[in-house]
Amino acid sequence: MDATAPARIDAPSPPARPRDWSAAWKVVLPLALFVLVLWGWETYVVANEVPPYILPAPSVIWATLLKDWPVLSVSLLTTLKTTFLGLILAVTGGVALAVLLSLSRLVEYSLYPYAVVLQVTPVVAISPLLLIYLPQEAAVLTCAWLVAFFPVLSNTTLGLQSVDRNLLELFDLYGATRPKGWPAFVGRFVTRLKALWYLRRPAALPYFLAGLKIAGGLSLIGAVVAEIAAGSAGAGSGLAYRIIESQYRLNIPRLFAALALLSLTGVVIFLALSALSHLLLRRWHESALGRER
Repeated sequence: MDATAPARIDAPSPPARPRDWSAAWKVVLPLALFVLVLWGWETYVVANEVPPYILPAPSVIWATLLKDWPVLSVSLLTTLKTTFLGLILAVTGGVALAVLLSLSRLVEYSLYPYAVVLQVTPVVAISPLLLIYLPQEAAVLTCAWLVAFFPVLSNTTLGLQSVDRNLLELFDLYGATRPKGWPAFVGRFVTRLKALWYLRRPAALPYFLAGLKIAGGLSLIGAVVAEIAAGSAGAGSGLAYRIIESQYRLNIPRLFAALALLSLTGVVIFLALSALSHLLLRRWHESALGRER
């Protein structure tokens, strides 16, 4: 090595970043608390010899769930069918109406108050009337749709109207999207459609997904409320009927098993819609980027 050559100075290596355990803690802590609650519940019931018809132990509920699975699974599929059909109708109608409201102030002033009326009217009060005038399945589906419709409509409308006014004015100023040689009203309509697609649609996506997560749980609630309102007329229907049936027969372990299935279904729906929201937003929206940093 040449003695006159300058000494080589290696750049200091960057400090190692501490491992982020926040994602693991979000899973471990709720599971640990859940296990602790189940252990305390089981211990209390066994130590005090509480009869199953008053408060069944978690082990008894699990055994009942396995024993009655042929009956409960059919009811679960019925409730899921109503829930997802109601959610699909709510998404379709809510998005379509939100687009109309964003394109026309006249439509917004005419229809939006009625959407608010449907939202603030309790579905428990509407369901008996629907069961009178509609077939049972249609009435239950309508209740699920009514509860889930407004969150999709309101959130999507808010998202479509949250575009920066400066961007809208710049979009209109360039006039590149305005068809030449067409009547003025046609040109304005086409410009609005293109602004809807290129500006309003991306801005509304996070709002729509937030409303979708709310609507997913509410559609399940609407289906359960309608099934409870149906009462004995809901023979052979969803999990809510199984809960009422178990209550009348004092089959409390099956009641808890059906309730646990409903809770688990709601959690799965929320997690699935949250994962969908993260997949669609993770590359560009701050709400998803913040979790990955």
